[in-house]
Amino acid sequence: MGGTMARERMNDLVVVLPGILGSRLIDSDGKEAWGPSGGALWRAIRTFGRCVEALSLPSDTGDDHPGDGVRVHGVVPTLHALPGVAPLVDGYSGLLDWLEQVFTLRRRRRGEADSTPANLIPFAYDWRLSCRFNADRLKERVERELSRWRTSAPERRTARVVFLCHSMGGLVARYYVECLGGFEITKRLITLGTPHRGSLSALAHLVNGLPMGWAPWAPRLTSFARSLPSVHQLTPDYACLVGPRGLQYTHEVTALPGVDEKLLRDAGEFHSQIRNAALTRSDASAELLPVVGVRQPTPTTAESVGERLVLLTTIDGLEEGGDGRVPRLSAAPPGARTGHTPCEQHGSLQNGRGVRDALWGWLAAEPPYHRTSLYEPVPLSVHAPDLVPAGAPYDLTVTVPPEVPGHDELAIRATLCPVESGQPLRHTLANRGEGRYASTFLAPAPGPYRVRVEVAGRQESSVTALVLVGDPGE
Repeated sequence: MGGTMARERMNDLVVVLPGILGSRLIDSDGKEAWGPSGGALWRAIRTFGRCVEALSLPSDTGDDHPGDGVRVHGVVPTLHALPGVAPLVDGYSGLLDWLEQVFTLRRRRRGEADSTPANLIPFAYDWRLSCRFNADRLKERVERELSRWRTSAPERRTARVVFLCHSMGGLVARYYVECLGGFEITKRLITLGTPHRGSLSALAHLVNGLPMGWAPWAPRLTSFARSLPSVHQLTPDYACLVGPRGLQYTHEVTALPGVDEKLLRDAGEFHSQIRNAALTRSDASAELLPVVGVRQPTPTTAESVGERLVLLTTIDGLEEGGDGRVPRLSAAPPGARTGHTPCEQHGSLQNGRGVRDALWGWLAAEPPYHRTSLYEPVPLSVHAPDLVPAGAPYDLTVTVPPEVPGHDELAIRATLCPVESGQPLRHTLANRGEGRYASTFLAPAPGPYRVRVEVAGRQESSVTALVLVGDPGE
């Protein structure tokens, strides 16, 4: 017998915040400046690269808007990235659709008046700007939407706000909750791979930039990234740089190439404001639930060599892992309990099955029921680049920890799926012994790909990596 599953009742307001690059931008002429659609990622990157100077920010922007006429136009639905600025992320349409299918949540449809009540609010923001600026905009939007929702029906009068945030979106929401009074109306703040203590990958974007020759507009994209307060606010807020007397904070190292020292100091103050506000606030009603990706090779510390940073996956000799972008130690604030630890990569957290199950348990009155798997998930650590030059091979290595029974006797498969066009390529990885497996895809065509890695016959054990193969054309 068929039928439609009853949706879980949700009387609260759910606000979804994307990460950096996850909001579409319209320029002063009304043309789309950033917003991949229909899988046309390379076209979006080229368009942005050609007009990037006009979108760079003046050095005195601070926590303000530069007045350049740029405005936001919704969240990015599909896979997106901007080399040298931020990594690949798999979009938000799947997450928003799933929330509407599983819960009594509703987005405002195109053509409906702004006054129409809705309780699923995608919050797009200008990701170039300071998280403080965007937290102010979030405050205005949330308080307006919550008032509208509460007055739309008697049973909604006590509705509160649940934030569901990916990556940098969690910093925007957390600043609102902790520093702008948002805790008074917030029920729960769920963060997916948010760098609560910063990400070394962001610092590497500023210092190392995009490699010359990878794209014809590499210098312009590097200069653009260095103008953004938001990217500086993503840099590490923990001791991460190897020095002569141990690990140092970024503000203790002078003259880091490519870094705006004023923006870097302000980024430190931004994180301090959140910490101090959380410590002094006596009302603990806003529950924080960080989703922390684990077991993926993740830059955690770095050594300065000449004009570049050499990234390391260890801290004090230990490899703690993370989601490939955000170290495990950074994906939750100090002292906060971890909500969920999926074995998944940063750009795919919002679409992972395990994450969806955790969200269902946090948002619904009752957690979902699933038949118990015959097997425990196998934790797969996927080592692979997210940027590959055109014409180069794509090398993939997977490691399985020795505590997994039969860790060196598994059949592991990888499927390279083009996002835009073309047939998927499937490989069974060669067993290199001691829990190491490897394969090479020879010179994939330029474009973005999803790479699904799984143990044969074990769908509960899978990791989705993302890769962008370079295209030298204009």
